[in-house]
Amino acid sequence: MKLLVIHQNFPGQFRHVVLAAIDRRYEVLAIGRDTAPGIAGVKIYRYRAASRAPGGIHPYLTRYEQAVTDGQKVLEILRRLKHSGYRPDVILAHPGWGETLFVKDVYPDTPLVHYCEYYYRAQGADSGFDPEFPRAPRDSSRLRILNSLHLLNLEQCDIAIAPTRWQRSLFPAAYQSAIRVVHEGVIQRSCLAKVRAVRLPNGVELRAGQPIVTYVARNLEPYRGFHSFMRAIPPIQAECPDVQIIIVGGDDVSYGCKPVGYANWRSRMEAEVSFDHSTVHFTGKLPYQTYRAVLQCSKVHVYLTYPFVLSWSLLEAMASGCVVVASDTAPVREVIVDGHNGLLVDFFDHHAIAKRIARVLESAGEYDRLRSAAKLTASRFDVECGTKKYFEVFESATSGYLKKQPVPQFDREI
Repeated sequence: MKLLVIHQNFPGQFRHVVLAAIDRRYEVLAIGRDTAPGIAGVKIYRYRAASRAPGGIHPYLTRYEQAVTDGQKVLEILRRLKHSGYRPDVILAHPGWGETLFVKDVYPDTPLVHYCEYYYRAQGADSGFDPEFPRAPRDSSRLRILNSLHLLNLEQCDIAIAPTRWQRSLFPAAYQSAIRVVHEGVIQRSCLAKVRAVRLPNGVELRAGQPIVTYVARNLEPYRGFHSFMRAIPPIQAECPDVQIIIVGGDDVSYGCKPVGYANWRSRMEAEVSFDHSTVHFTGKLPYQTYRAVLQCSKVHVYLTYPFVLSWSLLEAMASGCVVVASDTAPVREVIVDGHNGLLVDFFDHHAIAKRIARVLESAGEYDRLRSAAKLTASRFDVECGTKKYFEVFESATSGYLKKQPVPQFDREI
């Protein structure tokens, strides 16, 4: 089978699916920006994001214009591929930045599978959630225009996929029954080499069994509760003087904006919060194996997030057997039940966050039941199960699946 994968940051969320497709001897071709990391062995056709057209444009349309220009870049690549004789059997794409706007103009009969990651809401999700960063007065109007791109995506795809039920619930009710919930899956601890120690980039070696607290985000920023976690560090250190805190993540911005007057959110929070730096280790971004080794050595993993897309790191921490202290926010509640397979806290209450962490560190043996339940929950997001469901989607797509066919509703499982 010929699988064409389109993702601005290829492979992005499709890494496990692409690797599994290669194992199944699929012929995989990719399209992504010139900054996409790619995957060894997969030919990727790259495009460069176009510069903005000269002249004024309404600010609501800035991202829309970028989506159209990126879509045109992909259109040019697709036309060349078709002219050379290439005919994919199925196209898997993340449409969030406009790359697939014109796919059907080239391959009208090829099944198009869209990854529906997020549909913006003026209320009830990330926008306006954090009172420390108030929503702009006209934000709801801007989001309405931005969502029109996602409505176009829903109208032209043949099959739509969302990774969680909550993410699906953000989309208009008229489309929800046509969106399948398929999580791509994460690698379980049993598939990794067992480790008892990890050496950090600063040379410090930490061992499993030490009072280690971990926090992970692609980039350290408010969307993932970095400001709340940093404010929790002084009371954590006061309660547990021997604690070692490992903070994994870059200093760029994935969501939201940079802090005013500071290079990044790390420097902004270090200017605000006083703590013992000798036991707090900022690692930056880590190689995957090192990152998973950090989780295997962790006693408590902290996961905080706005009502936004669910991070792989939460599931990977649960799979690693960490006791997870997580924000009591909608995407997290789909996975964690407080006191059953993790501990939920108020996203904004850094004192409560610190107390829960300290309680686990002081009485770690009492939480073995939570660790076991967390691993069981994570096992339901096993990468083999996730990729298998993707291939079932591909098979249904090539056999004539209609996107508006209702899908069964499943009860919540923990």
